[in-house]
Amino acid sequence: MSENSEFRFGSATGVGSMPGGDAREAVKTVVGSLDDFPFLAELPARGPGADMIGRTAGMLVELYARVEPSGWRLGDRPGRDTRRATSWLGEDLDALEEFTQGYEGPLKVQAVGPWTLAAALELRNGESVLSDQGARRDLAGSLAEGLRVHLDDVRRRIPGAQIVLQLDEPSLVAVLRGQVPTASGYRTHRAVDRQIAEATLRDVVGVNGGGPVVVHTCAPDVPFALLRRAGVAGISFDFSLLTERDDDAIGEAVEGGTRLLAGVIPGVDVPLSDPAGSVMGVRTLWHRLGLRPGLLAEAVTLTPSCGLAGASPDFARRALAHCVRAARSLADNPE
Repeated sequence: MSENSEFRFGSATGVGSMPGGDAREAVKTVVGSLDDFPFLAELPARGPGADMIGRTAGMLVELYARVEPSGWRLGDRPGRDTRRATSWLGEDLDALEEFTQGYEGPLKVQAVGPWTLAAALELRNGESVLSDQGARRDLAGSLAEGLRVHLDDVRRRIPGAQIVLQLDEPSLVAVLRGQVPTASGYRTHRAVDRQIAEATLRDVVGVNGGGPVVVHTCAPDVPFALLRRAGVAGISFDFSLLTERDDDAIGEAVEGGTRLLAGVIPGVDVPLSDPAGSVMGVRTLWHRLGLRPGLLAEAVTLTPSCGLAGASPDFARRALAHCVRAARSLADNPE
């Protein structure tokens, strides 16, 4: 963590996806709501190529994917689906560049991590990349190269930004437990050895040139210790899925300097409580762990529990603003 010692995370941010298909509107909402930690919005409502798998598949170097009825499948050459993914990413970056002129501070960009990507992408025979050790290795290498190019582009466009790379790994727990179904659906792929999973993540985490990398997973039983060993600077999760079984791992993470990106606001339209009520569970956890209250603002960034693609535009705007107010409540009243 020493390479990130001078970096300061913002107090609140989003997970990644936003509703609708208008890149400029999404960026205006994000930048207008999150003045100290904006992010590059993803707009999956536009269709294949704007979804998280397709978007990341479009970043791969010397590997190409296309949409089949069963999902995204690797092919021999770039096609319409890859071009569409690349075009939409460029459109999103153009909008972000336009609305962040002169911005200095943390800026988050998201991509699918190597294990969720391996579980989601199909080989030419229709089986998951996860089923083939060599294919998994090639995919992770291609992803790392593509992310380097992407991050360099973001730095060129927004030179004052300190880039935080978020790797989305919703399937990581299933990969580690051997719960990813095969193409037939009758069985599951063998569990990936935890040391291999950790080493692959560490390789991809290294692409941000010493800058901070966050892993997001909205599944229960987040492997906090494995992710910390892989070198992540922060772990993003749905706070409502935590149990007391996670207490020791969270306490060790905080004491080790790992940032917690705690998802405290639902990702779909619901009535929002007052900001202090939204972080009551975070305060309760802090007391239970015996952590210093003043450490809260230094250790926790507040987010929605997952992406906001399923929310209305009005709720998405209110949810991000609510995260900012809740973070202010934590900082002002840590007790």
